[in-house]
Amino acid sequence: MAVQPWGEQSPGYGARPPQVPSDPYARSRPPAQVHQSQMRAAHTDRDRTVDVLKAAYAEGRLTADEYGQRFDAVSAAQTYGELARLVADLPSGPMMTPMAPMTPVGQVPPTFLPPPLLPPARPTNSMAVTSLVLGVIGLGLPAVITGHIAKNQIRERNEDGDGMATVGLIFGYLGSLAWTLLMLAVVAAG
Repeated sequence: MAVQPWGEQSPGYGARPPQVPSDPYARSRPPAQVHQSQMRAAHTDRDRTVDVLKAAYAEGRLTADEYGQRFDAVSAAQTYGELARLVADLPSGPMMTPMAPMTPVGQVPPTFLPPPLLPPARPTNSMAVTSLVLGVIGLGLPAVITGHIAKNQIRERNEDGDGMATVGLIFGYLGSLAWTLLMLAVVAAG
């Protein structure tokens, strides 16, 4: 025999609903309002409260004893109000951040725009390339002259090639020194 929620026992199938009160105005009155804090909590509400407690414990907001006491209290809680009191002093989710300003109608959001164009690459100074080549093949004096010209042009024109001009100057000075020592050796031998 099944027990009906309204307290009347019946054989099950075909149970009679409760009798409508004889007051003709009963249907026009609003039902008694129950404040949300007095509403009964479900298992999922308790699970959500436990999740908030777990996060607070993991973040160091609760000690192990506090977590244990509150966990036990969640299991015994019957209403939303009881659950709310257990987590009232804890954050219940990620902190809210201010929303980004809305894009005016008719404009494309920046996310969907093509990437910005890269600035054009600076041209390489041709005298720096010449200085490097002359220094590598052993023509010291021309490499030094073109290296200094390249350094001045790079500063004035904002061009690339400073490293090549420097290497050309180094090889140029070394080559000039080698040629000078060779000439001195020939003169001394002769």
